[in-house]
Amino acid sequence: MFENENAPPIEVPYDAISEDALKGLIDSFILREGTDYGKHEAAHQTKYDQIYKQITKGDVKIVFDPNIGSITLINKIQWQKFFGN
Repeated sequence: MFENENAPPIEVPYDAISEDALKGLIDSFILREGTDYGKHEAAHQTKYDQIYKQITKGDVKIVFDPNIGSITLINKIQWQKFFGN
């Protein structure tokens, strides 16, 4: 690949990574995002369970950006907005 060429992000199936890697990714996302859970702050495990369920249902996608070597979570609406599918 050429240095100046931008590679598109790659969707990573959740079952293609180890359970430990998935747990670390979800934990990192929870700590980084500070997601709003309404009037009452949800426990870390509750947040984890909600995100895990969204990943397994396909509502949240694991995305690897090969240009910067980063992996993150995005929701299906964001994915469709940027990539159209």
